[in-house]
Amino acid sequence: MNISKLKPLIPELFLIVSVVYYWILTANLFNPFAIGLLAILGYQIVTKKSTLGLIISVAVIVLTLFLVLAMLSELSEFEVANQNYKNLIIFGTLYLGTNLVLASTMLIKYLKQKMT
Repeated sequence: MNISKLKPLIPELFLIVSVVYYWILTANLFNPFAIGLLAILGYQIVTKKSTLGLIISVAVIVLTLFLVLAMLSELSEFEVANQNYKNLIIFGTLYLGTNLVLASTMLIKYLKQKMT
């Protein structure tokens, strides 16, 4: 498959990878939330509906902003800037920043699609 065909699907594929990672961390084979999220994302990749894309992207942006607040709250509980503190800042910022950038990209993509 050509890489140019996958490029517009990068935000959706990243979300699928995130859901699969979440599913693995739960250590529960039957996880209805993960199954539902994967079904919705798979449906979105196949149908490319602009309304569903907008709903997904706005939901991811709102949830990511909530997670930023949760990360800041967790960071405030550290008394000393040890290795765990640094790991949380580095990996939390990278993951949440990537989420925000890709969800914003997805939002812009589906807004443009909705306008045409």
